Amino acid sequence: MILAIFGWWLAARQMPDFILPGPLAVAERVLDFFILSGIVDDSLISTVRVAASVVIAVTLGGVLALVPWRWPWAEAIVHERIKPFLNSFPSIGWAILAVIWFGTSDFSVIFVQVAILTPFCLVNISEGLKELDVELLEMGRSFTRNRLKVFVRITIPLLMPYVVAALRIAYGVGWKIALVSELFGAESGIGYQMLRALTAADAVTLFAACFAIVLIFVAGEKLVIDPLSRRFQVR
Repeated sequence: MILAIFGWWLAARQMPDFILPGPLAVAERVLDFFILSGIVDDSLISTVRVAASVVIAVTLGGVLALVPWRWPWAEAIVHERIKPFLNSFPSIGWAILAVIWFGTSDFSVIFVQVAILTPFCLVNISEGLKELDVELLEMGRSFTRNRLKVFVRITIPLLMPYVVAALRIAYGVGWKIALVSELFGAESGIGYQMLRALTAADAVTLFAACFAIVLIFVAGEKLVIDPLSRRFQVR
């Protein structure tokens, strides 16, 4: 890491700031994303958008996975129609459509992220449903005919490791696409800060925004995702 920073510093000395700024200038700007009024708001807005999108995508992906599991006749609809469509539709296409349909708004950004993240969650939770212990489910049904009780007390706990895995995947991908969705469909957030920096040829802010996202991502993973993984013994 130290060698990489030193190499960055040497390279930056040979180039103008608008092409490759030095590590010290970038580090100072990264701090602005966490302490400077206005920019902090954009960091919080992006974080809330990603968190909301991940929760919605995991929920929607879980519902789509459960439908053919509960009603086998829907297998072709979900896995041969909906899943291929969501998997293949380009991210930039969702971003452009969101701006056309909803304008620049929080809903537009969240819509783009949910549309892109949902197939990841659908695939992961669907695989989890295939791996459920059928004998354990049958034993549960032998004790009660209440399907809801069996689902809540047996199916969900068995499925939770896969749900948390889907959450981890969606959280990682969510931050990768957050900037794209905000560049097209928002007037706030880290992506909007990057758009302003681009128009001003402010490479320092561009680099700082990327590193700020890395720090926020790591914090979320360590404080939320990893504890959930340990709770449900995700490996």
